[in-house]
Amino acid sequence: MHPKAVLDACAELVREALVFDHPADAVAARFFRAHRGLGPRERATLSDTLFAVLRRKLQYEHFAPSGSGPRERRLAILGFGGPRDFLFSALTPQEKEWLQQCDAVAPSDLLERHRHNLPEWLVQPLRAQLGQDFWPLADSLLGPAPLDLRVNQLSAKRAEVQQELKAAGIESQPTPHSPWGLRVQGKPSLNRADAFTRGAVEVQDEGSQLLALLLDARRGEMVTDFCAGAGGKTLAIGAGMRNTGRLYAFDTSAHRLDALKPRLGRSGLSNVHPVAIAHERDERIKRLAGKMDRVLVDAPCSGTGTLRRHPDLKWRQNQAAIDALATLQLAVLQSAARLLKPGGRLVYATCSLLAQENEAIATAFSAAQPTFVAVPVAAELERLKVAGADGLCAGEDGRFLRLWPHRHATDGFFAAIWQRQA
Repeated sequence: MHPKAVLDACAELVREALVFDHPADAVAARFFRAHRGLGPRERATLSDTLFAVLRRKLQYEHFAPSGSGPRERRLAILGFGGPRDFLFSALTPQEKEWLQQCDAVAPSDLLERHRHNLPEWLVQPLRAQLGQDFWPLADSLLGPAPLDLRVNQLSAKRAEVQQELKAAGIESQPTPHSPWGLRVQGKPSLNRADAFTRGAVEVQDEGSQLLALLLDARRGEMVTDFCAGAGGKTLAIGAGMRNTGRLYAFDTSAHRLDALKPRLGRSGLSNVHPVAIAHERDERIKRLAGKMDRVLVDAPCSGTGTLRRHPDLKWRQNQAAIDALATLQLAVLQSAARLLKPGGRLVYATCSLLAQENEAIATAFSAAQPTFVAVPVAAELERLKVAGADGLCAGEDGRFLRLWPHRHATDGFFAAIWQRQA
């Protein structure tokens, strides 16, 4: 495809995504369906360009007015995801000179907002939480996330799968904390790998794997993944149960649960029961009250821990949305807690960086539910033989799991554990 046509397509995709009426990955998927002539290389360039613009939106918008041509074209030039010589062959002499001038600007000469590229509603609480560690986090959010796989412990062993992937040209290393994880080098086409098609591996961030590990579901138990989504943690939990017992996958979105079906088919699991519910007080939940051994609440959240993968989230939300989520999170957690039998384990988790969605919710729940006793996460991770457990936790006595992209090379995750007393 001619470089000018690729750049034009990048500019059009950027224009459509910056409306922010749909998630960026959905906008890209729709764009690719409408432009079927784009090959794999062109689609990769367009995706990389779009996500670079979303990650560095404030910086690029600062540079853009000094250029010429449509705004979306200028942003696409600044964030172009292909080779620089390929891009230069699509530019006018004036555009080349302008881009070189932009490249020459030292980061230290930029205002802070043009360096961190975060909205103010997010900057303030993160600075309050992290202090000087704010800048390492902000820098980490400007890059892509690693690609982690979870080996299906029901049917495969990590070392064997690693060797199989290597033979297929896919290099990986064991994840430092999850006993099930492999971190893949580069961006291989996993869908064609036999290990993927037969269900030996699933794409899942190491932090997400640790959440399933913390639930510690056992053989023969009754377990609920309360906000299952597309089921990544559901599959990990089911494999940990060795395909025994009964595992409910609840979600308010039947569409998200539909995405679980092909993954469930590959996994070899037969103990998973997906159930679409209307809300957290659905009658189907009430009928199971007091019957569950384990409940995971991976609550609806801002997703700020996944900004490397979904940078549009920081531009599609605001403080009012976070306030509404916090109210929902506590309601969902309280409803899910009713499912547990005495002695049962409850895990609350988010992929948010914000204390308002994490520690504040856990504290409010503990205050309202005296029959639920907090279990320190650090001690549980040590019991589960997770390497470096103390470094993954925060709060008194390692009360909470607290994963940060810049510290742990995972998505940002939070988790708290309680045990229900009689």
